[in-house]
Amino acid sequence: MRNSYIVKILFSVFVAVSGLAACKAKTDKSSHAKHKAGQQYTCPMHPQIILSKPGKCPICGMDLVLKEANMELVVDSSIASLTKPVNAQVVATIPVIQPESGTRIYASEVNGIITYDTRNQTSISSRVGGRVERLLIKYNYQPVRKGQLIMEIYSPDLAAAQRELLYVAHGSPEMLTGARQRLQLLGMQPAQIDKVLASGNILYRIPVYSSSDGYILEKSTTSPAAAPAAMAASSAAGDGMGGMGGGSAVAPAATPAPAAPTASPVLLREGQYVSAGESLFIIYQAKALVAEFAFPPQLAARIKTGQKLLFFPTSDDNAMRSGTIGLIEPVFRNGLNFTLARVYLGENNFQVGQLLAANVPVVYSDGWWLPKKAVWRLGNKSIVFRKEKEVYVPVQVETGIEAKDMIQVITSIGNWKVASNASYLVDSESFIKTNN
Repeated sequence: MRNSYIVKILFSVFVAVSGLAACKAKTDKSSHAKHKAGQQYTCPMHPQIILSKPGKCPICGMDLVLKEANMELVVDSSIASLTKPVNAQVVATIPVIQPESGTRIYASEVNGIITYDTRNQTSISSRVGGRVERLLIKYNYQPVRKGQLIMEIYSPDLAAAQRELLYVAHGSPEMLTGARQRLQLLGMQPAQIDKVLASGNILYRIPVYSSSDGYILEKSTTSPAAAPAAMAASSAAGDGMGGMGGGSAVAPAATPAPAAPTASPVLLREGQYVSAGESLFIIYQAKALVAEFAFPPQLAARIKTGQKLLFFPTSDDNAMRSGTIGLIEPVFRNGLNFTLARVYLGENNFQVGQLLAANVPVVYSDGWWLPKKAVWRLGNKSIVFRKEKEVYVPVQVETGIEAKDMIQVITSIGNWKVASNASYLVDSESFIKTNN
């Protein structure tokens, strides 16, 4: 009986202990499931990435780790502004400079060439239509003298007019005078008409003579003028890689020297037909020459007629001469806009085709000035790095003329602080993004 009572007590204790264990296990399992459902995973390098399941960081690709329950994402507001990409801002300690203002006088250098004065040119045209039987002009800029034979032309109309002259030679004086006037209007000289009347033979070849001394140039050839080869920026923007090289504004202040006139062969040939009134040749006189200078658009707006300039041959910079601008001519040629300024020389010792360089003093009273190395050329844009708190932000500005080692900035940047050297802040692996 006693043993049975002990067994009942032990059985009751076992049942109670088993129930408590089962309840505890159930409670622990429910708590664990609840805890697992609330777990979060984050990236060690980018704590702002938080996911509810394991995986990889969408930014850097690292495996996500379990985030602690008491772990909170705290972003330091003091460095939040420094985490932008390098194409939008740059963190650097490079020295800053402030733009300078005030009136400045710079002597800009331009290139030019000695050419003929177009005011003293003579045109030679054919008065009758016909075929060129003989041509004595072989190349352009060939020297000719007044009265020199240039070519001979056969014209059926001229031959018919000579037959009419012979027919009325023994008729009324009025008809003879009219026939002579018609031949003179067709280009025959009075001595030639008298020769036809005296011999009774028709002149099938009518000579054409030079009307003045000078140098002859075919009409179809471009007249001599100072045409610069290129006006835009040189290697810094021409090949698409200029933005990664020098790092400063590199557009040249002076235009390249134009090409000198060349003695090229004439295109007119013997046997070629010409029309009545067609201009064939132009004769330029060498007694008066002109110095033509090509000005870029930024500088052309600041010159005027009557302004003085100093110029010298590029081969001898000691032979300095002064001149006065007599004509300013805007020109669009070969896809380029530039301005020609002419200085009339009169009596001189220059030769046609001689290259010149000129110094033109120009006064600038507007805009702001920065060193060239503080401005970065990005294609056809100009960029400066403006300091904002602890970072440098690229900003696009409008630039003007370049003189010596300074560049004019048209944009109002008087209260800005900019980086002294823009090339140190350019990342070669990214594109600069400006916020205007």
